[in-house]
Amino acid sequence: MIFQKGFLISTLFLSIFRRYTVTAAKEMSGEISSFNKTSSIIPGEQSVAYVTAPNEEVAKKLAHGIVSNKLAACVNIIPKITSVYEWEGKINEDSEVLMMIKTRTCKVNNLTEYVKANHPYTVCEVISLPIQNGNDAYLKWINDVVPIN
Repeated sequence: MIFQKGFLISTLFLSIFRRYTVTAAKEMSGEISSFNKTSSIIPGEQSVAYVTAPNEEVAKKLAHGIVSNKLAACVNIIPKITSVYEWEGKINEDSEVLMMIKTRTCKVNNLTEYVKANHPYTVCEVISLPIQNGNDAYLKWINDVVPIN
């Protein structure tokens, strides 16, 4: 019985200690911005936009234009996705690539216009979601790279 109580108390202590040290380490790295009381990042100030393209060549051309025109800080190109969709009354299945674009929320409309003007599709996908939380240092970097005006 004494062994069981001792084991239970040491297990409980170890659990609390691990949780504290992991939280403290993440807080110090800026990984958990909700714990970082001095954060200057406003939830929703940055967004991630998704754009599909027919192939990597088109995606790279769009990505270079987007970044060089300061419409985004970074574009990830994710190859080999399959899109199943309805178009003109038919169900289609195509290989595409996905662009994951990190930008300021205030730039999404400009980004959309750029993509529409330079994309080969008649109706291209440009959808965005606000970033509510993340690594403060990374979100600050987006702000540093992408100007407001």
